[in-house]
Amino acid sequence: MSDPKGNEPEQTLRSSHAARTRSAASRAAAICHYIERHGSAELHEAGTAEDGTTEDGTTEDGPAEDGTAAGGPAEGGAAAGGTAEGGAAAGGTAEVGPAAKEIAWKAAHAARVAAQAFAVLSESAPAPAADSRCARNAAASAAQAAQMGQLHDGDGELAVAACRAAVHASRAAAEAAGAQGLGVNETLNASADAAEAAAVAAAEEAGWMRPGQDLPQMSTGVRSPEIMSMLHL
Repeated sequence: MSDPKGNEPEQTLRSSHAARTRSAASRAAAICHYIERHGSAELHEAGTAEDGTTEDGTTEDGPAEDGTAAGGPAEGGAAAGGTAEGGAAAGGTAEVGPAAKEIAWKAAHAARVAAQAFAVLSESAPAPAADSRCARNAAASAAQAAQMGQLHDGDGELAVAACRAAVHASRAAAEAAGAQGLGVNETLNASADAAEAAAVAAAEEAGWMRPGQDLPQMSTGVRSPEIMSMLHL
């Protein structure tokens, strides 16, 4: 039962903050794996388009000993129809290269930081203020991952909505952990829980994660003093 000031018992608070932290960390991990999985497919497709081969290893116009299409090579070894910038077919495969690699790297980093926040919470004794900071850090990292998801997918309606929901969840978690909440305010905690649930639903709508998805555990890397200071833990 909550006290008259709207504060909740410590163990109830631990369960609430832990569930929200786990959820945000799972969102970040799901987006990371989504980007990695689709990035690998795009690299394969771009490679196939660039060398003009089909999945069985032949060219679209039939095999030729020198590897060019039967109609003759276009300048630079590309298909005669021309290529888009970066070597992709003019029909428009997704960009692969430095920008895509940076998106994947930032999503993976966000997922690791979110996993670190959950690991720290799991290994510590219940402390509402510290627990809420872990939830805040996980939500902030999940928001960064969502921004990478939107960059990866483009400005489609579902990707934009999922990113917006993730940012809202991060802000709500920050308010619950802030000076006005300190992790013990029932109203702010409930708002953060609702925002997290909405962020999960939006991520599922965008195709970034699936209900009940079994994700591989993210490595937390080395929890250096610098990382812990960045997490404010």
